[in-house]
Amino acid sequence: MTLKPNFRTGLIFLFGILIGAVAGVVLTRPKPVIQVLTPAPLLPPKVEYVARNFSDLSGWNDDRLSDVLPALTKTCAQINADDEPQRLGDITITAANRMAACKTVLEAGPGKKELSEAIQSAFQPYAVIASGKTEGMFTGYYEVTLNGSLKREGPYQHPLYAVPKNLINVPLKDFVPPAALEGSDMPRTVVGRLVGQQLKPFYTREEIDLGHVIAEDTDVVAWVDDAVDVHVLHIQGSGQVKLPDGAMMRVGFAGHNGHSFRGLGRILIDEGVLPQGSASMIAVRDWLKENPNRAKELMVQNARYIFFRKIDGAGPIGASGLALTAGRSLAVDPRFIHLGSLLWLQVSDPDQIPLRRLMVAQDTGAAITGAVRGDYFWGAGEPAFLKAARMRSPGRYDILVPKSTSP
Repeated sequence: MTLKPNFRTGLIFLFGILIGAVAGVVLTRPKPVIQVLTPAPLLPPKVEYVARNFSDLSGWNDDRLSDVLPALTKTCAQINADDEPQRLGDITITAANRMAACKTVLEAGPGKKELSEAIQSAFQPYAVIASGKTEGMFTGYYEVTLNGSLKREGPYQHPLYAVPKNLINVPLKDFVPPAALEGSDMPRTVVGRLVGQQLKPFYTREEIDLGHVIAEDTDVVAWVDDAVDVHVLHIQGSGQVKLPDGAMMRVGFAGHNGHSFRGLGRILIDEGVLPQGSASMIAVRDWLKENPNRAKELMVQNARYIFFRKIDGAGPIGASGLALTAGRSLAVDPRFIHLGSLLWLQVSDPDQIPLRRLMVAQDTGAAITGAVRGDYFWGAGEPAFLKAARMRSPGRYDILVPKSTSP
């Protein structure tokens, strides 16, 4: 079963949509009019989903399956009967399919034998194969801890900005046929700012951090004492700020500026600061903290900028809108793995200890692209950082599809 064609990511200029071939057609709506340059199609990636047996899943009988129930319970509760069907290659998965599978599993209880039998009766594993390969790359992420204040004072001089008031998100599905977006590399949302009657790209990290272009009209969620910690938070997407009185405030992703992500490791390697192969997040963070002036110059080369919001209650919050579960939540590329999917992961941790466990796809990330690509959530704090920062492991996963689904 092969996914639909991919498209080369295009440069987004003014308002309107070019659909078809060379000539453009401008579609008008209530002002402003939106114009997007539609990219030329690429050959479709060969992504297949091949049915397997649970006996084929290495380590299935060794996993403590009950540990996935907190993540699965929240995911199942999020399903609505009128949700749009999900497409997985040639398979269509309805909300009713998902709800029936959830009911079977959650009613089985936490006992290992009963839970395993329920999962096997409700789901069918499918190997995810990209260009003939089942193996892909798996990294790790965590919830950052920072020192900060609710007001700008003393060492707390680096802002965690809320979403700017003049930032505009334009869903492309309002202008591009859904079939053109499915399985494509085009961003689902165009991010910009209104200048007169035109949508222009939003400001880059350099303009925001060095030019302070949004400082006058953007709320600040918190002020932090270390610029490097702020940038790490931008990469991880969520964190906890320790306030002067010892209270902890959780912050999470609220939006971004629409620019491409460029990793700090790649930046330091390209600048000759760190040798190829030694740019782990630990080495990157240490070097940046030891060289604050140079760090300020290099960090702005990552043009992507993240905006935050205060999170009340459990967290951190993933792209699915649910609190993540350490060791059971995985960030995926939603073009190939739908959020809420159950996955059987086979990978090794940074210390080469095998991880064979049931996961829930609950998050996404700018750097998480590809049919077999995942980001493993390790939890919060420094111990989780030391795991996440060193994780770069080849691995694979199988997606569990409700058995009530048929091609």
